[in-house]
Amino acid sequence: MLTFSLNSGSNGNAIYVEADGVALMFDAGLSAVEARRRMNAHGRDPNDLDALIVSHEHSDHISGAGVWHRKFGTPLYVTPMTLSAADPPLGRLRDVRWFMSGQTLEFGRVRVHSIPTPHDARDPHCFVVEHDGRRLGILTDLGHVFGGLANLIEELDAAYLESNYDPDMLELGPYPWRLKQRIRGPRGHLSNVEAADLAAPAARGRLKWIAAAHLSEENNTPRLALATHRKRIGRYFDVRLAPRYEPSEMFEVV
Repeated sequence: MLTFSLNSGSNGNAIYVEADGVALMFDAGLSAVEARRRMNAHGRDPNDLDALIVSHEHSDHISGAGVWHRKFGTPLYVTPMTLSAADPPLGRLRDVRWFMSGQTLEFGRVRVHSIPTPHDARDPHCFVVEHDGRRLGILTDLGHVFGGLANLIEELDAAYLESNYDPDMLELGPYPWRLKQRIRGPRGHLSNVEAADLAAPAARGRLKWIAAAHLSEENNTPRLALATHRKRIGRYFDVRLAPRYEPSEMFEVV
């Protein structure tokens, strides 16, 4: 299984995964032009995508979905509540394929498990992609460390894991109090510390790498996120980064 992040953060999210000849895109928070450019940088063509799977209706995850769907002819996988909550609407859609919370989607021998999260959206989900015994987690916009999440991570070989903010930067930063409370509240995002503590037990077992994802521009830095993870997980564990402004390197799930 191969994967890379096209972009990860409040300025746009999209993650590509391929396995067994199946090409999947999770979220579409970039323009179609930018998506093509970033996929081409890794030798991939958006016209070859088998599915565009949307996690929830926040603009950094869904804003490009309608145009991607029409321009590249990609089937759009989304829950009814997520599509109805999209603002602005996605426009004319020719091939919408519904999934429901907890459903497993099948693409040949590739399976995508949908897991509901307590993030502040209408019907938010994270995902696990499974092929040939290997399991990749796409775990962002989690809300909080909800029941079963720790066990889920222990069953993964690799994961994109939300590591949104540094607690001190958020506390001392310029955001108004209500926004700070939303971010660190039970329907917001995981901090560097929460993400690292969540991954630590799994890092001693099956988990081979994590990519710190969905970093805040105002309340985090790549250096802080990586340092926190390496300190709490172990300096020799493979901690990677899903950047905010460019595609990541190509990662392999083995």
